[in-house]
Amino acid sequence: MTTWEYLTTPLLIHNTAAILNNWGKQGWELVQVVQGPEGGLVAYFKRPVSSDGSNSAGLAAAEQAARQFENGGAA
Repeated sequence: MTTWEYLTTPLLIHNTAAILNNWGKQGWELVQVVQGPEGGLVAYFKRPVSSDGSNSAGLAAAEQAARQFENGGAA
């Protein structure tokens, strides 16, 4: 049975393709884009969890990227 991990991230309208391509290169599949509670777009991604746990590094990167978008691009 496949086990999935999930990620949500805001989409900046002027940089949507770059954001989607970045997550795609890390193995994330776009599931849905919806309007966020404050009017922006939010992307939902999923990818299978590897049996050796090698995806955990991707989760740390996802958390860091999400913080950057929440802070308006500041690291």
